[in-house]
Amino acid sequence: MKIFQCARLLKLLLFTSLLFGQMQMASAELLLTAPPREKANAGMKLYGPLAERLTKILNEKVTYVHPANWLAYQRDMRNDKYDIIFDGPHFIAWRTKNRKHKPILKLPGTLEFIIVGHAGNSKINKLSDLYGKKVCGIPPPNLGTLTVIAAFPHPARQPWIIPVRGGFKKVYRFFAKGKCEAAVFRTTFYNKKLSSEQRKTTKVLYKSRPLPNQGISVSKRVKPSARRKIIKALTQGDRIPATRNILARFGGKAKSFKVVSPGDYNGYHKFLEGVIFGW
Repeated sequence: MKIFQCARLLKLLLFTSLLFGQMQMASAELLLTAPPREKANAGMKLYGPLAERLTKILNEKVTYVHPANWLAYQRDMRNDKYDIIFDGPHFIAWRTKNRKHKPILKLPGTLEFIIVGHAGNSKINKLSDLYGKKVCGIPPPNLGTLTVIAAFPHPARQPWIIPVRGGFKKVYRFFAKGKCEAAVFRTTFYNKKLSSEQRKTTKVLYKSRPLPNQGISVSKRVKPSARRKIIKALTQGDRIPATRNILARFGGKAKSFKVVSPGDYNGYHKFLEGVIFGW
């Protein structure tokens, strides 16, 4: 009887150890993600090749996870679900401060935003004229819209943000139809995507200071040796297949990522903390 009980106990211990081993293997998977700016299929086309490339160079499974929506993205980021993330400087700074992420790579150049009003509106000529007025912008946590909010630190003296989904082109359509007294754009969109005739119908009310470009940060679960491999792989070559589409969409003429310098993203978490529409 005792021999039978011992055998059962040994089987149970063996099963438990195998199950624990499988759980460890599953937990070793690294998760790559980016904001849900596109549908899941488009996200897989953008970031799937990068996950495949990282799997090969790190010799451990890297899986791209497409967030269901912005709320899910924020929730999972807070819960430290992701290991390799490509997104904006405010998110990178927040994770660095609150989740011990390590910024490792960034796109060349900077991000700058402007607020424009209607050229024919003589009542709105400067930033303070927008108190209580409608400003069209991509919904927060879009960095452009958050720069508008940051320009009005007093909560009782802020504009009324009109959220427009669909990118800056859609924001311009709303603005041109007179649905808001002002609109916020990325400067590169304003200067390169709008025609000279369209720009003539606007007047610049505010221009943000240059912000560091989008980049990649990694969680504390990504070992230093793995970080070095990622940096080496993504900073060489002329738009390697794994990042070609990412660079084409977000990096302009950039040929590769650049190494982050110490302090590049310091302080930008403030766009998300302690403000309306923030975290």
